[in-house]
Amino acid sequence: QVQLVESGGGLVQPGGSLKLSCTPSRSIFSFNAMRWYRQAPGKERELVATITNSGNTNYEDSLKGRFTIYRDIAENTMYLQMTNLKPEDTAVYYCYAYHSRDYWGQGTQVTVSS
Repeated sequence: QVQLVESGGGLVQPGGSLKLSCTPSRSIFSFNAMRWYRQAPGKERELVATITNSGNTNYEDSLKGRFTIYRDIAENTMYLQMTNLKPEDTAVYYCYAYHSRDYWGQGTQVTVSS
C-alpha cells in the first residue's frame, strides 16, 4: 500500500510563507504525476499545482507567481513553496499521486490569519 506523508502546514500571517512537503513510500519517479490540491471550508477540493514524471509543472492560474511545486530527488520528496499567503489560501492541502490509480495524503492544515 502506497502512502503519501505530508508535513509543513500551520498558522501563518498574511504575506508570510510556508513550505509543504509530501514524501511517498516509494520512488517519486514511479508516479505519472504528483499534485497538490486544497479544500477550503464549505468549498470543493481544487487543484493547486501539478508536476509530471518528466518534471513539467502546471498551476492554477490565480496562484501562478506565488506557489511553486518542485521535487527533491535525493529526498524523494515533493514540495509546495507558498509565498505572499492570503487569508483565502486557508485550506487543508492534500498531496496526490497517480500511477494506475489515485493516491492521497492525509492532508495538512494551512491557516493564514493575523
